[in-house]
Amino acid sequence: MLEHAKLAWLLPKRAQLHHKQARANVPVFGIGTDMAGGGSFDTFPKLLLRNAAQFGARPAFRHKDLGIWQTWTWAEVAALVRAYAAGLHRLGLQPGDTIAVVGSNRPKLYWTMMAAQALRAIPVPVYSDAVADELAFVLAHAESKLVAAQDQEQVDKILSVSDRLSHLNRIVYDDPRGLDDYDDSRLIAIGEVIEDGRAALAANVALGARIDEFVREGDGFDIATILYTSGTTGASKGVILSTRGCIDAATDTVRFDRLTADDVVFAYLPLAWVGDHYLNYVQGLVAGFCTACPESSETIEQDRREIGPSFYFAPPRGFEAMLTRVMIRMEDAAPIKRRMFNYFLGIARRYGESILIGNSVPLSGRLLYALGRLLVYEPLKNVLGLSRVRVAYTAGEAIGPDLFAFYRSIGLNLKQLYGQTEAFLYVTCQPDGEIYSDTVGPAAPNVDIRVTESGEVQFRSPGMFVGYFKDQAKTEETMTPDGYVKTGDAGFFDKKTGHLRIIDRAKDVGRLADGTIFAPKYLENKLKFFPNIGEAVVYGDSTEFVCAILNIDPVAVANWAERNNIAYGSYQELAGHPLVYDVVAKDVAEVNRSLAGEKVLAGAQIRRFLILHKELDADDGELTRTQKVRRRFIAERYAPLVTALYNGSHEADISTEVTFEDGRKGTIAARVKIYDMQATGSAESLGKAA
Repeated sequence: MLEHAKLAWLLPKRAQLHHKQARANVPVFGIGTDMAGGGSFDTFPKLLLRNAAQFGARPAFRHKDLGIWQTWTWAEVAALVRAYAAGLHRLGLQPGDTIAVVGSNRPKLYWTMMAAQALRAIPVPVYSDAVADELAFVLAHAESKLVAAQDQEQVDKILSVSDRLSHLNRIVYDDPRGLDDYDDSRLIAIGEVIEDGRAALAANVALGARIDEFVREGDGFDIATILYTSGTTGASKGVILSTRGCIDAATDTVRFDRLTADDVVFAYLPLAWVGDHYLNYVQGLVAGFCTACPESSETIEQDRREIGPSFYFAPPRGFEAMLTRVMIRMEDAAPIKRRMFNYFLGIARRYGESILIGNSVPLSGRLLYALGRLLVYEPLKNVLGLSRVRVAYTAGEAIGPDLFAFYRSIGLNLKQLYGQTEAFLYVTCQPDGEIYSDTVGPAAPNVDIRVTESGEVQFRSPGMFVGYFKDQAKTEETMTPDGYVKTGDAGFFDKKTGHLRIIDRAKDVGRLADGTIFAPKYLENKLKFFPNIGEAVVYGDSTEFVCAILNIDPVAVANWAERNNIAYGSYQELAGHPLVYDVVAKDVAEVNRSLAGEKVLAGAQIRRFLILHKELDADDGELTRTQKVRRRFIAERYAPLVTALYNGSHEADISTEVTFEDGRKGTIAARVKIYDMQATGSAESLGKAA
């Protein structure tokens, strides 16, 4: 059991001081009325009770099950969570214990977190696609006593590593399909736990009083959750967040974006990611809005159209994928529809941004745009499930300026934010009317940002983390003596707008042998702005020139191949096709032309590239669970290819171990071609296939 009542034992004194000063006694939404029997709304269970009292009949959660949307009101959720908490307490969950939550976005998994927090226990969300070894690491490191699993797949993974989990006592699960014949006394359905708790509360008044006492005793310095980082540069770290810090941060952004109980969010992002925990779970409790969960990952697009969220988040690759599907469909549309689509997109590019932010637009422009809205923009947003979106955000990596401008031009209020798990997401966010594709906005409300002389971005915020679980040394390394968090990112404030611009991870920024600045993430983002390029990893630090390892986007390139009558039997075959190399080379040449116009980075143009024979995959350790590239790992894994890029070879052989969805291992072998580029800014910058 973790030391629980206060977090002082984990807080460096500098961070503790900031937490105490961060509006310590400001009630949420300015509501000063105490709850019956206990304090301000400084914990999630207290917010749940407030929502049940104020928004009792309003929808709190929706979930599509067997094609039908099921709805639970705030009053129903509060009663379910109380019964669930009683059931978990009877299973042995105590204040300070950790309970892991493994699965996708489902109401009962969110309720697991609420019920645990009602007992002053600590929920630890885990990525649903984590392989067994990754799962074992988190569960063992967090000392999880109980695990809440979504379904048979997750239960199987847990049971396969249970011999490594000395603290594990019980496994509760949501979906019972396939588990009826399992003979393991540790297994019990969440529905049964809730029913057991409900019956126990009816029979034992003292148990109900004890649950209510746990809620009253909770305070803002309780541990809200432990979120494990994606592990881009090493092993995952357990980020400890305080309850009051989470609520203060979410209260600020709820006000900033004017979120209310009338809003609806679509919860489809990984449950273990800080973005889902913040945007859906905590903001939902603070604002009282409804969280809608899709039936499965395969039905996300259809379910988003049906539910019509008013607040929406997607990473840049999510918005890129949506646009790619639209463009592919338009390629197959009738000529008159294509002409109309392209014409009104031109109108949108000319007037859409100005109309969105309320600037002056000629009457003729407004009329044409209104006609475009009727014929193209609104039907398009409806197809994408974005018709009701009032505020949309993107983050995680740079978004292409053309992609960003496209969505804003058709009337989607798309904005950018910059954040980290250690900040409990928001460090910056763009205010309405101050939207720029090349910046991430000014500091979020009540966040203080500074850029050091070395160019590192540092921040101090209401939601900033308390420390890394079981790693005080790393905590001390990440914090400054005066209470700021070191982000590890290099950036600067744009002189024209005053907004923050992020360049790259500070330790990844290097120099070529001739002294040219080498910013790998910046180059990778430029490459990924092109629809044909799905992923990019570039190398060049301390070398003579820059090289790139690329993945094609299978959807975009497959559509191109179909339209050009190019036959292929697999991703590997498509990726190695000479004509695919020629198409991708045009995109790389365009990146080089762009770099040629940037004085500082003109020497960092890409001289050689290859298209990898397989997609980079988190199961193979090449990406994090949040889809960030592990550049150093990839360099080691594909060392023969990196060597070939720099020794003048025209092709290289590689054999790679891959992990299948069921955990089995296999091997993919290939001979990978290498393409040469000319580092010029002219139209003749294309090389020829080696």
